[in-house]
Amino acid sequence: MTRATPILTALTLALVLAACSKGGKPDEAKSAAAKPSAPLLLAPEDLREVGQSGLIGAPVITGAIQPARRADLRAEVAAVVLQVAKDNGERVRAGDLIIRLDATAIRDSLTSADEAVRAAQQSFEQTERVLARQRTLNQQGMISLQGLEDAEVRRNAAQSELAAAKARAVTARQQVSRTEVRAPFDGVVSERKISVGDTVQVGRELVKVIDPGSMRFEGQISADRLGELKIGQPVAFRINGFGDTEFRGKLGRIDASANATTRQVEVTAEFDDRTKAPQVAGLYAEGRVESADRRALVLAEGSVQRQGDAAFVWKVAGTQLKKVPVTLGERDDRRGEVVITSGLAAGDQVLRSPTGNLTDGATVQRVAPGAGAASAVPAPAPAPAASK
Repeated sequence: MTRATPILTALTLALVLAACSKGGKPDEAKSAAAKPSAPLLLAPEDLREVGQSGLIGAPVITGAIQPARRADLRAEVAAVVLQVAKDNGERVRAGDLIIRLDATAIRDSLTSADEAVRAAQQSFEQTERVLARQRTLNQQGMISLQGLEDAEVRRNAAQSELAAAKARAVTARQQVSRTEVRAPFDGVVSERKISVGDTVQVGRELVKVIDPGSMRFEGQISADRLGELKIGQPVAFRINGFGDTEFRGKLGRIDASANATTRQVEVTAEFDDRTKAPQVAGLYAEGRVESADRRALVLAEGSVQRQGDAAFVWKVAGTQLKKVPVTLGERDDRRGEVVITSGLAAGDQVLRSPTGNLTDGATVQRVAPGAGAASAVPAPAPAPAASK
């Protein structure tokens, strides 16, 4: 009896411990299930708003950004380049010296012309005095009428020679002034095509000056779409070098004739906000003329997910995430957008780039800009406290 008592006591303790351990597991599972899942953290940059657009299927414009005010300054005299005062990218004011040409030979011509004017002036004055004496003598009957007429002819010839000499002097003076190439307006030197020491001939291009404040979109559009164009229509376009930034403008001019080879028509679009226009000319640009007749709901393709033939988006409704089926329409390859024909309304907010394991009906929490999960991944749940 004394040996059986310790054994019985040990078995009893083991059974009690086992019962306690088995009874605790359901309670822990219930408490874990009762804990709510962590909300999905969303910042403004994680969302995209459904909007309307009249650009899909609209006429396409391709071209470049060019200044409306530009001047190609060319040589008006043949001479050697002595000075280049402004280089590419430098700003100039109207009248500023840009290029100086050698004016030595032209100044010599001006000096000769001025001397010819002086000689012609003296000759004219002399013939004037002779004519006056001949008139007096004719009145006194001392010379014939023929002598008086000969004096008048010589005076008229001298007068004509004086006028011609003055014209040659004016031309020579203009030639001297043309050896200094000056800015025609306030702007920027865009292309310098000569250097000091170059010999230039009449008509050679020297430099280009542009006005950066007059930038506009100059492009071509297919003549087949000409009937859809009207002056003042909105234009949306993107410029090479500015990423996905979209610029807005209005159709300002439509040429009256199409190119005989390409059958395209030249058009121009003015920036809505000139202060945002690029300050560099020649950048490639591409856009569309917006038409009110084509307005439709559009959404970037990155927000649309596909499952077989079905398409859906993740819409944020209040504090919940909803999986919404949508019907897709026409697609714009250039802009990466697709028309939404049903399932969404203008102003709805959807996930910009849905990834990860998203759940329909999940709770969402909006956070400050830059603090959310850009890939829309739920925040990790807090670690359970260690049991003591």
